Amino acid sequence: MVIIADCGSTKSDWLLIHGGRNQQLENTVGFSPFFHTTAEIKSILDTQLLPKLKADEVKEVYFYGTGIHDDHRAEIVAAALRAAFPNAAVEVEHDLLAAARATCGRNAGIACILGTGSNSCYFDGETILDNVPSLGWLLGDEGSGTHLGKALLRARFYRELPADLNSAFDAAHTEGLDSIKDRIYEKGANRYLATFTRFLGENGQHPYIQNLVAGCLGQFLDRHVSKYSGYQQVPVHFVGSIAHHFQDVLLECMEDRKMKLGVIVRKPIYPLADYHLHPSE
Repeated sequence: MVIIADCGSTKSDWLLIHGGRNQQLENTVGFSPFFHTTAEIKSILDTQLLPKLKADEVKEVYFYGTGIHDDHRAEIVAAALRAAFPNAAVEVEHDLLAAARATCGRNAGIACILGTGSNSCYFDGETILDNVPSLGWLLGDEGSGTHLGKALLRARFYRELPADLNSAFDAAHTEGLDSIKDRIYEKGANRYLATFTRFLGENGQHPYIQNLVAGCLGQFLDRHVSKYSGYQQVPVHFVGSIAHHFQDVLLECMEDRKMKLGVIVRKPIYPLADYHLHPSE
């Protein structure tokens, strides 16, 4: 058995591949080596994943996850995986490499993540050659769900939404503005802010919403993609829910900047399986 894993901070996808053909998708909670120890990660695997398979039959594990920024962080996860799958060769990589391999394959291109957070890199088909740094949700994450959520909330609090959207927002969020602000500043906010993209999607045909989304996506393209040498000569690929749900606006923003759209993949797990199962393609 081969396992391909795509791990975020709240949810992880585990694709179990039997005999190179039969595929079974399982899920666990997400985790990050910034916030979880090897023992805590092993406990998650023991309770949520191992009961669904025969660990001794696993021969290879390809794990891609958030927070894998250096060898030390990678080893925190790798140690848990080796303990869970004693007969397996284990490879642990950053989720940005997952985006590159899932979209570029073995060709050169720019790979971008547009989900709750955002990131990007220039990939030569084998290696990430350049990465405009992701500054996280406090300073950066342009084009992400968090960024879009902040833009929407600023417009509502500053009384900039058109009257119809203002009424629709209040009807959708009956907890009230004070409650929203309290939750942001009392409990931390990045994933909570990203939940407001649902409202943007439900009102995606409204000209104001289209302009708001285009402004956020344009910032991502200008601050990240356009910084790579030759960015107009190679395809620009995307993974993530924001790229998937707002792909029409994204395409318009790219056309304005003479960028070449590659593929948009909502979840990279299946293309990653193709990458590892067919290494010569």
